[in-house]
Amino acid sequence: MVSPLESLQSLGRALMLPIAVLPVAGLLLRLGQPDLLNIAFVAAAGEAIFANLGLLFAAGVAVGLARDNNGAAGLAGVVCFLIATHGAQTLLHVPPEALKGMVGDAAGLATAAFKEKAIAKMAVPIGIVSGVIGGQFYNRFSNIKLPEYLAFFGGRRFVPIVAGFAGLGLAGFVGFSYEAVNSGMDAASRVIIGSGELGLFIYGVLNRALIVTGLHHILNNIAWFIVGDFGGATGDLNRFFAGDPSAGAFMAGFFPVLMFGLPAACLAMYHAAPAARRKAVGGMLGSMALTTFLTGVTEPIEFTFMFLAPALYVIHALLTGLSFIVMSLLEVKLGFGFSAGLFDYVLNFNRATRPWLLLPVGLAYFALYYGLFRWAILRFDLKTPGRDALDPAAERAAPVSLGDRGGDFVQALGGAANLIGIDACTTRLRLVLQDPQAVDEAALRRLGARGLVRPSERALQVVLGPLADQIAGEMRQAAQAAPPPLAAEAMAWRAALGGSGNIARSGGSGSRLWVDVEDPGQVNVTGLDALGARATIWPASKTIHVLIAGNAAALAEGLG
Repeated sequence: MVSPLESLQSLGRALMLPIAVLPVAGLLLRLGQPDLLNIAFVAAAGEAIFANLGLLFAAGVAVGLARDNNGAAGLAGVVCFLIATHGAQTLLHVPPEALKGMVGDAAGLATAAFKEKAIAKMAVPIGIVSGVIGGQFYNRFSNIKLPEYLAFFGGRRFVPIVAGFAGLGLAGFVGFSYEAVNSGMDAASRVIIGSGELGLFIYGVLNRALIVTGLHHILNNIAWFIVGDFGGATGDLNRFFAGDPSAGAFMAGFFPVLMFGLPAACLAMYHAAPAARRKAVGGMLGSMALTTFLTGVTEPIEFTFMFLAPALYVIHALLTGLSFIVMSLLEVKLGFGFSAGLFDYVLNFNRATRPWLLLPVGLAYFALYYGLFRWAILRFDLKTPGRDALDPAAERAAPVSLGDRGGDFVQALGGAANLIGIDACTTRLRLVLQDPQAVDEAALRRLGARGLVRPSERALQVVLGPLADQIAGEMRQAAQAAPPPLAAEAMAWRAALGGSGNIARSGGSGSRLWVDVEDPGQVNVTGLDALGARATIWPASKTIHVLIAGNAAALAEGLG
């Protein structure tokens, strides 16, 4: 049974897929502005993304939650979102004052505009809920079998259909309870924004504290896409790009930390390392410092001391909260499309409020991070990179990498048969394992892993940095090309398929195994899932298709 924490982590990972679109949206929107290239259609292209964030979340979250990231889940999320939003519009009550003095076509247009704007305000929450429905319904119904005369609508084709009916229910809920929900959202937004520096401090500290679990993505989505309202644009990030002069408070505090603080922490760790080992760790620390300074990607740095020296991470979280207070008191409003790095700072400089103040604040933060980190490392003998105890066995071990990076990771994780699910977010591999004890942690670290997180018994997250998604793709290819399974594993698959006597024919291509069976009732689908099946589909009454993590053709050969 999946724990609530694991479900929230899956949602946090899924939220990153639509968020990944925002950098190109922010880039196009800014480049098209009069103060830059002044190209209207480029600005309109970027604005189109921000105007349809709800639709993007519906598709992206659904695909991210689907067990095999299948596009049918994304289609189901979109169907649910469109039905929910357009259905809810017909149920909304338009106050008389909104139509005062209007008759005929003018009243009709004003009514339509009022309803469209009202639903647009809730588009992101509706999109997230629609995405959750699409993804979960795919996992629940993609293998459904219907009577033969309705077989065309079975399997994955059934998912958008049932998601559409769920969209009707969501439309009814939104339409009939809009005023209460809208009032609640407005009240919550006023409380959060009105909490001032205290609220910003708590947000900054929690944002860093939740990184280890991946739940900071959920916190960010509330702050960046839901809190506040500016002409129908909701959320700090969305309002910033819509031109709200009060937006940016939930982003500005990251800039001193990401552009100046963490690079200074890297320098402190470098200087605190013994002279003989500085060369070994200097390249790694320098690369991570440059990455966070330019792009705002922080996890590779944070995981170098999060577990080795947790006291430093407490200091880091508190300083992040303090940064939000300082930037708020100075009335600095900064925004980003991706993260608080140099690229976003320069790109959005003209749109920001008092952006030049980042430089003195940043220099102060550089000195503060460097001083506190170096003092704490030396005072308490913290085991930061270069100061941690050497593992002689690991140093003597032959390097894992032989030029096949994906294959090396698969091998270090216990082989293709041990990988039930391979996925990634911005900086982490997110894996589901058959046997967590089969993982070679030393080999993963030699391959570049910055840290390992185990959110549940069979789940493992490997922190790698911006290459995580690329490595996940290479791992999938390597897993599909894995050698045939052992005879014992083939026997387990035959047993789950009803035994040798129940298998009429079998074959495979890539990761898809197909089997013709004599009696479908003898197939143990739960047993197939336990063996690592990522999805099972019945295209015909006696034919089952199974998506696996390894080489399907090799498994078919083993089945005989």
